[in-house]
Amino acid sequence: MPEILAENLSDKEVMGSDGASLGTLYNITMDLKTGTLRDLVVDPANATVEPDFPRDDHGNYLIPVSRVQAVKDTVVVDR
Repeated sequence: MPEILAENLSDKEVMGSDGASLGTLYNITMDLKTGTLRDLVVDPANATVEPDFPRDDHGNYLIPVSRVQAVKDTVVVDR
């Protein structure tokens, strides 16, 4: 996968592999010890479905980075 600056991902739409909107990318978490990216933090305000992902204390979805399939105009994740 080519390099993508984090600032270019802010407010990008996140979609499931089935085409359903899951919301807007709010942030990305990482493991501070290893530097490994952990989760996409997705604001579900404009979601069209209720996916089966855990939520944080603010109601945002926590989607494991390992589920990311593509990053272009939108971020596509495996559902």
